[in-house]
Amino acid sequence: MKELALWNEGDWIAVITVVVLAVFLTIGAKIAVQREPEFAGHPKGLYMLFFAEMWERFSYYGMRALLIFYLTQHWLFSDSKSTLIYGAYTSLVYITPVLGGYLADRYLGQRKAVVFGGVLLAVGHSLMAVEGVGGQDDPTINVFWAALAFIIVGSGFLKANISVMVGQLYKLTDIRRDGAYTIFYMGINVGAAIGTIMVGYLGQTIGWGFGFGLAGIGMLAGLVVFVLGKKALRGAGEPPAPISRHKELTLYATGIAAVAVIWALVQYQDVIQTLLAISGFALLGYVLYESFKLPKEPRERMFAILFLISLNPLFWGLFEQAGGSMNLFTDRFVDIGGVPASIFQSINPIYIIIFAPVFAALWQYLGKRGKEPSAPAKFGLALVQMGLANLVLVWGAEAFGMAAMTPVIFVFLYYLLATTGELCLSPVGLSAMNRLAPTHLASLIMGAWFYMTAVGNFVAGKIGEATGGHDGELSKQGLLDIYEMFGWISIGAAVAVLLVSPVVKRWMHLDTLRDDAAPGAQ
Repeated sequence: MKELALWNEGDWIAVITVVVLAVFLTIGAKIAVQREPEFAGHPKGLYMLFFAEMWERFSYYGMRALLIFYLTQHWLFSDSKSTLIYGAYTSLVYITPVLGGYLADRYLGQRKAVVFGGVLLAVGHSLMAVEGVGGQDDPTINVFWAALAFIIVGSGFLKANISVMVGQLYKLTDIRRDGAYTIFYMGINVGAAIGTIMVGYLGQTIGWGFGFGLAGIGMLAGLVVFVLGKKALRGAGEPPAPISRHKELTLYATGIAAVAVIWALVQYQDVIQTLLAISGFALLGYVLYESFKLPKEPRERMFAILFLISLNPLFWGLFEQAGGSMNLFTDRFVDIGGVPASIFQSINPIYIIIFAPVFAALWQYLGKRGKEPSAPAKFGLALVQMGLANLVLVWGAEAFGMAAMTPVIFVFLYYLLATTGELCLSPVGLSAMNRLAPTHLASLIMGAWFYMTAVGNFVAGKIGEATGGHDGELSKQGLLDIYEMFGWISIGAAVAVLLVSPVVKRWMHLDTLRDDAAPGAQ
């Protein structure tokens, strides 16, 4: 009877999934076939990009919610090794956009790069559904490594370019640009929330292949809508110059070759650590070198940029425990009433949907009254909240006893503080990079921002590895000790950042920034 009930429940989830897919595909197709150039006050191309990115995030975050459990329960890696693999994987997802963005800017154009990336992602998510028998001695594990490699490189081609295409739909002076990015940003988080719930539920209750297979179907859905909506893009994302068929195929072959390289890299996390350290120091050193070539004010703005970038590894190293050690903690030591732990990964995107407009309105309200915190001060507030997230979880777990299951309310509080911290750092950082960077170094600076975010993801893997202790298996006390230590480290760093934030704000020279520094600005 229990097995019958489970499958009946699974049938309901399958029906709901099909309905959701059908609804979004119908809406996307309806917009695509309309002849009018705009829909609801925005170019139709915006909605094509919205759906494509929504489904890509559906598949990525759905798979991410399951990954740590797949590593520990199916492939039988230790907790420490699993969190390290998780960190290596997510760090590479943030590095490959450098390759994808470069090839699109110089040769392919963003549209073709997105299509190619979508195909690689669909292949990767489909390969994730190939389970084999499990265990590290199963040769099928090589298919798993290949799946990760396809997803990593596919994300590089898609993630790097689809956001750029949103901006290409509008003139630089179009007042609808901010609204367009808000709509697009909501698509990201809607996809992330739905994906973690549906993919996570199917993967942990019915079978890994069902969950990962659904992620692959979601990616295919986004790719279909994007291809059907080509005309709606009205020329956005096309190559900067005509490109021969031979050269185009060579670029695709380069992407496939990158999959082979990543397939090897993701299996050897120590190599990734070394490469990140060497190339990271080289990148920041080059940025610093370029800074000294500039006049005083642009040079000091570059110093401010470097200061903000340097905080990424600590914040994201703690924040990205969500899909790793925090996921395991929720599964094993929190009273979640039989709900699959992966579903709790949807809390963050749901909070984002709720609180992003609130924070946008808050900054605008404070700005009009001259009381808005500076970008470095907001970074300090982000670190305070991330530290408090850790300490609140530790306090809650210890208050109810180490032998007892931790009440689920503390998981919600943890993600609430982590999310409000994210809203003080991530959008603010992207805006600061774009605002402060000299025009001729804008792409380099944005690349450095994402690179240090990648470093933060790898740091997350190392922190997660430490929660496993000497035997590699996560313990409640071991995790809480690590979380408490880094909670205080984050708050200590926040105090230091807040103390120096007036100096960093002066380096930004906001009073002398001019709109005419940007091409086409009026």
